[in-house]
Amino acid sequence: MPADSGKKLFVGPRFRRIRQQLGLSQTQIAEGLGISPSYVNLIERNQRPVTAQILLRLAETYDLDLRDLATADEDRFFAELNEIFSDPLFRQIDLPKQELRDLAELCPGVTHALQRLYAAYTEARRGETLVAAQMADREGSQFEANPIERIRDLIEANRNYFPELETAAENLRDELNVPAEGLFAALTARLREKHSIVTRVMPVDVMRETLRRFDRHRRQLLISELVDGSGRSFQLALQLGFAECGASIDAIVGRAGPLDDTARRLYRITLANYFAAAAMMPYQAFHSAAEALSYDVHVLAQRFNAGFEQVCHRLTTLQRPNARGVPFFMLRVDNAGNVSKRFSSGTFPFSKFGGTCPLWNVHSTFDTPDRLLSQVIELPDGTRYFSIAQMVRRPVAPHPQPQPRFAIGLGCEIRHASKLVYAAGMDLEKVEGTPIGVNCRLCERENCSQRAEPPITRSLILDETTRRVSSFAFSNAREL
Repeated sequence: MPADSGKKLFVGPRFRRIRQQLGLSQTQIAEGLGISPSYVNLIERNQRPVTAQILLRLAETYDLDLRDLATADEDRFFAELNEIFSDPLFRQIDLPKQELRDLAELCPGVTHALQRLYAAYTEARRGETLVAAQMADREGSQFEANPIERIRDLIEANRNYFPELETAAENLRDELNVPAEGLFAALTARLREKHSIVTRVMPVDVMRETLRRFDRHRRQLLISELVDGSGRSFQLALQLGFAECGASIDAIVGRAGPLDDTARRLYRITLANYFAAAAMMPYQAFHSAAEALSYDVHVLAQRFNAGFEQVCHRLTTLQRPNARGVPFFMLRVDNAGNVSKRFSSGTFPFSKFGGTCPLWNVHSTFDTPDRLLSQVIELPDGTRYFSIAQMVRRPVAPHPQPQPRFAIGLGCEIRHASKLVYAAGMDLEKVEGTPIGVNCRLCERENCSQRAEPPITRSLILDETTRRVSSFAFSNAREL
C-alpha cells in the first residue's frame, strides 16, 4: 500500500478481517490506533475512508506487513472464486475476472458461502443425494458437505494461528523446564501426577491397527511401539491438550459458529494437535531458532527433537504479532497424488477440488527418498514461489504391510526466499521458475506432456490426423 498520508482508501472488509485475525474488538484497535471506536465502525462499513497513515500505524503497532494486508486474503479468496466459476456449470455466464476480484475483496463472507455451496454441489454430483441434506435440515441440523474442508476453512480463517493455545503451551514448557530430549519423561510424569493417567508403550501385537488409545476407565494412555520418539512426545502432549486446555479449545470451537457433531469433534482434535506441536516447539524459542538457523528444517528437527513433517507444519503457524516468521505454505501428498494435508499462512492458491500439478517436484521425492529437493515454481499468473520437498516415512508398519510414505512440500513467495538457507547463493530474480498450474482442470497452459485432463474452461479439440505432446488439445477461447 502507498505511504502517502493524503490518500484515502475504502478498505472496510479488509480492515475488519485484520482486526478479527488479531483477536481485537473495535474499541481495542481504536485505542491502539489513536482513533475513536465509532470511526473504526464507520471504516469497517466503508462509510469512512482510512488514510494510508492509519494503515502504516496499524502495521507498526501490530507488526503487520503492508504487502500482506493488500493481497494475502484477497488473492486466496479470488483463487477460490476462480476455481468455482471455472466449472462448466457457469459456462453461459460471462463473468469478468475483475468482478471476482471485487467480490473477493468486498464480500469475503459471500466467497466463503459460495465455496461451501459449491462443495455441497460437488459432493452431490459424486453420489451424495440432496435428499439427505433436506432430511437433515428438517431435523434441525446443519448439512456439512465435507467436514474436513470446513475445518480447513476455519484454520485458514484464523491464519493457522491460535494465540490461546500458544500461550498455554509456552506456560506448560516453562513449568516443565526440561530440554527437548527430556520432554517425553516430563510429559509422562505430568499426566501421572496431575491427571492420574499412566502412559504405557505397548507391543504392536497388542495395539494392532492402533497407534494411540486412551483408556478412560483404567486411566491409561497406550502408545504403540511403532511410534517413534518425536511421535510419542506428540501423543502425550495431545493428551495434555485435552486435559488442560479443554476450556480454551471449546471457546475456539464456539467462535466457529454452528457445526455438526462430526465437524465439531474434528475441530477439537485439530486444535489439540495444534497445542501438542506448540508444546514440543514453544513459539518464542522456535521462532528465534528458525530465524537464527535460516529455517533449516533438519537442524530445527534435531534441536527440538521433532520430525521433519512436524517442523514443516509448525513453520506455517508463526503468525504472532511482533514475532512473525516467513509465511509458509505446506502440503502432504502420497505417491498417488492425494493431498492429505494443506496449510497456508501465505497466498499459495491450493485447489480445494482437485490434486496438485505433477511438474511440482514434491512428487519427485519418491524417486529420491534421501534427498531434499528445492525448486522455484511459477503459476500461470506469473506469481513465483520457492519450495523445498522431501519424502518421509511415518510410522513404520510391520511386515508384510506396505511402509507408508508421504511427500512433504514447504514453500513461500519468492520475496521471502532469501531468508532460507536453501536459497543461499541463488539469484532469485534471475533463476527460471518451473511453470506449473494449480491442477490440470484449472490450468490453461498448452503443450504440457504431464496433462491428465483438459481445462474445464476450454473446449476439447479432437484431431484424428495429429498427435500432440499433450494428450489433450483445446481451444484458445474461453467457453461461455
